[in-house]
Amino acid sequence: MHQKLKRTIFITLDVFLAVYLVMAMTSFNHPAETHSVCTKVTINVEDESTNGFLSAKEVKHILERSRLYPFKKKLADINPRDIEDKLKDTPFVNTAQCYKTKDGNVFISITQRLPIVRVKNSRGDDYYLDDQGGIMPNSKYTSDLIIATGNISRWYARNYLSYLAIELMKDDFWKNQIVQINILPDLGVELVPRVGEHIVYLGNIPQTKYVNRRKALVQGFVQKKMDRLKKFYKYGLSQAGWNKYSYIDLEFDNQIICKKKKKADI
Repeated sequence: MHQKLKRTIFITLDVFLAVYLVMAMTSFNHPAETHSVCTKVTINVEDESTNGFLSAKEVKHILERSRLYPFKKKLADINPRDIEDKLKDTPFVNTAQCYKTKDGNVFISITQRLPIVRVKNSRGDDYYLDDQGGIMPNSKYTSDLIIATGNISRWYARNYLSYLAIELMKDDFWKNQIVQINILPDLGVELVPRVGEHIVYLGNIPQTKYVNRRKALVQGFVQKKMDRLKKFYKYGLSQAGWNKYSYIDLEFDNQIICKKKKKADI
């Protein structure tokens, strides 16, 4: 009888000891998290200085409107996954990461979807294309981007216009010089420059049914046309005058056709 009682006591002590160790380990790994509050929020927008739309202040407002902004909340009540999911649902966010530390800090880091061109087509659509060819909704935000107008379907925008805009934006000279792309009904491409009272016609972008070839095809087309235009600017317009012509046609490889401005327009 005494041996059974001793065995029961030992088993009970072992259970208490196991429970104590679990509670101790939990307390050690999460010291006072149930009582600690968030004392600081750090928001990092990695590409805030580029053409993106979002700033750290705007990210804060998004979380405040959703009642997810963590400042002064208990750390135990802050779920980093909820914050990440909310930011990822924002059409201008590419990636979002959030984590909290035991000393009360919450860190939020995002990368943006970067707009490269604003599309305002003949059908009344108004949206942005990002650097991956994705469509972003129009918004209250402003950004110094090229405007694309004319006969632009969303399919054409994603598959050809996006690559055209990316190539123009790569070159600092064209990024500052070209303010508008206009797509004609036959898909011919016109460019409107910032300096010079003329329109540049490039011709039609060559198309292919092979998706993986489109980027290289557009890159080659744009580089060839814009190299010729840059040389014409340097050796032609610099001598003749930037406002002498109203239309510069680069469609054919072996010639540049220029239409002089009418005297009434001069």
